[in-house]
Amino acid sequence: MGLIKDIYSLSFYEKFSQAVTEVHPSFNKQKFIDAIYEGDFAKKEWKERMKHTTIVLHQFMPQKFPEAIILINNIITNLKTNKSINGGLEYIFFADYVEMYGLEDFETSAKAFVYITQFISCEFAVRPFILKYKEKMIDEMTKWSLHENHHVRRLASEGSRPRLPWAMAIPFLKKDPASVLPILENLKNDPSEYVRRSVANNLNDIVKDNPQIVLEIASRWKGHSKETDGIIKHGCRTLLKQGHPEILSHYGLESTNIELSSFEIKTPIVKIGDYLQFHFHLNNKNEEPKTIRLEYAVHYKKAKGHLAKKVFKISEKIYNPHQLTKIERNQSFKLITTRVFHPGVHRLSIIINGRESPVLEFELID
Repeated sequence: MGLIKDIYSLSFYEKFSQAVTEVHPSFNKQKFIDAIYEGDFAKKEWKERMKHTTIVLHQFMPQKFPEAIILINNIITNLKTNKSINGGLEYIFFADYVEMYGLEDFETSAKAFVYITQFISCEFAVRPFILKYKEKMIDEMTKWSLHENHHVRRLASEGSRPRLPWAMAIPFLKKDPASVLPILENLKNDPSEYVRRSVANNLNDIVKDNPQIVLEIASRWKGHSKETDGIIKHGCRTLLKQGHPEILSHYGLESTNIELSSFEIKTPIVKIGDYLQFHFHLNNKNEEPKTIRLEYAVHYKKAKGHLAKKVFKISEKIYNPHQLTKIERNQSFKLITTRVFHPGVHRLSIIINGRESPVLEFELID
């Protein structure tokens, strides 16, 4: 598998340039490609190459932003109809173009987002518009939530997330997400799972700053439909991991008479690159079936010596009365780019319907 930055290759730029030329005959294909490869292009990472493409393209576009957007729309139409291309990460510079050059032209940019997002997603590009125009932009996105195209509806919910990963946060929505709630209401029964998952992600963002708002929504939406129940469950995943009493009660996840026994770490010394192995027994000592959400928490030692807990889900299912089950798990300590491991004493616990067991210790070594 190649590097992500290599989606911006000579072959890509030649195909893209040809598509532009077909709708904009005065476009100089060779000059555009030469401008792309000027300087230190080979050293640029993916995001730098994307941004560089936006800037170079701007040099070859009409100077008036509305005219440039008409041309971008025509290019996209050509790519879809004549080249059978329907988006792809490499085309995200179209959204970036609106973000970079359209911030002062609200009306044109809003219409551009509706068209472009049906080709390549625009959730990152709308963020500066929300920050600048606030409720005016949210009102526009509320209209998008009623659009016939599912990509546009998803942009309404995904773009308005208070804490969209890898994007700038929206402080006023973190403080008070009330203006976003009509968008989520409009989409709670959306026929597209792609859209519903975005609604759940938005709720999960809101939970981190305003849990009570999401708990109220969960109570109001409960039982509305199977799909809406799924949104609530996924949208409350942070609360479930935190063992929040109200959301546990919402799902009937009670820990009374559910017994944990024989909890043991099989590998008390773990080498970085290997696996932590552990097992335990679970017994539903109730006289009726119980839904049990099983998780475990690894308390990782951090660089400054403190411990940071991360919760991992095992399962959530119904256990019969007096059903005794042995559960075994392996937790990887293989090196990955998103986590740094620090040698020393770590801890492990089991979480049953939000109730955490006493911890066991193990040592991580180089």
